[in-house]
Amino acid sequence: MILSISGVPGSGKTSVAKILAKRLGVTFYSIGGLRGKMALERGMTIDELNKIGEIDATTDTPVDDYQRELGKTEDNFVIEGRLSWHFIPHSYKIFLQCELREAARRIYLARHLKGSEERSDEPLSASVKDAEHDISARMASDDLRYKKYYGVNYRDPSQYDLILDTTAMHSAEETVEVILAHLPSP
Repeated sequence: MILSISGVPGSGKTSVAKILAKRLGVTFYSIGGLRGKMALERGMTIDELNKIGEIDATTDTPVDDYQRELGKTEDNFVIEGRLSWHFIPHSYKIFLQCELREAARRIYLARHLKGSEERSDEPLSASVKDAEHDISARMASDDLRYKKYYGVNYRDPSQYDLILDTTAMHSAEETVEVILAHLPSP
C-alpha cells in the first residue's frame, strides 16, 4: 500500500509521515525535503523557489516526475508532498489540516526554540504573526502553481480518502494512531 500525505504547512505532514513509515516498516519519501534541498542548492529559501516557480515550471517538474515514477515502480511506502496524491492516484490519500495560528506557532517553535535545522530552507520568521504571513504567502504560491500547471487544488477535500484536522492533536504520534485506525485492510 502507498500512503500519500498532503496538507497545509505546519500540519505535521513530515513528522507524521516519518513515524507512519517507521511503524509500518516501509520507506519514507519527502517531497518537501527534496524541494527544500533544491532551494538550498540554489542559495534561496523555499518561498523564493516557489516564486520563481510561478513563471517557471522547472522548479516543480523534477520532483513531480520523481513522484510519478515512484508510483509506477515501487509499492509499500509513505510519501509526503502536497501533490503526491495527484501524481500517485492509486495511493491511499491523506490530508492534514491545521488552523493557521496553530500551524504558524508550530513552525515558529520548531525553527526558534527547538533549533531545528531540518527545514533550513524555510524563512526564519520573527514572530508567530510573521509565520502566519509566510504560511499564507506559501499557500497562495502553491495554489497558483498547482492550478496553472496541473489544474488542481490540493486543499479540495473531495480528493482524499482521509482528512484529519491536527490543530488540537497533541503530537504526531496521536495523528499516526488515528491514521492507522482508518487504514483499509490489506
